[in-house]
Amino acid sequence: MDRELPQIWWTTAIQRMNVETKYLRMIQRMKKRGQKEWTVYTLRCGDGSLYTGIAKNVQAWVKQHSEGRGATYTRTRLPVTLLYQQEGLTHSKALIREAQIKAMPRSKKEEIILTIA
Repeated sequence: MDRELPQIWWTTAIQRMNVETKYLRMIQRMKKRGQKEWTVYTLRCGDGSLYTGIAKNVQAWVKQHSEGRGATYTRTRLPVTLLYQQEGLTHSKALIREAQIKAMPRSKKEEIILTIA
């Protein structure tokens, strides 16, 4: 029985280390996912309409929109101009803010754009 106890203890210790390692990796991924690196942006299209989206790198997305490689909506409404951006959001907060802006009437969107200009 004395010989079995160290083996059981050793196996349990290894299992605990594996669980702790998995737990630490999970926490690190959660922290990374929660990073505030997303931006909500609004563009004015060539026809005067407004387009709102989210991105990690707004300048790269504006370039893609300008080259006709962005969203389907902006492809036929070139050129586009960046009017508004709200930085420092998590992905979920950026999606929520994008939905809020898209639900606003145009007058309210224009008001927000004017307050930051």
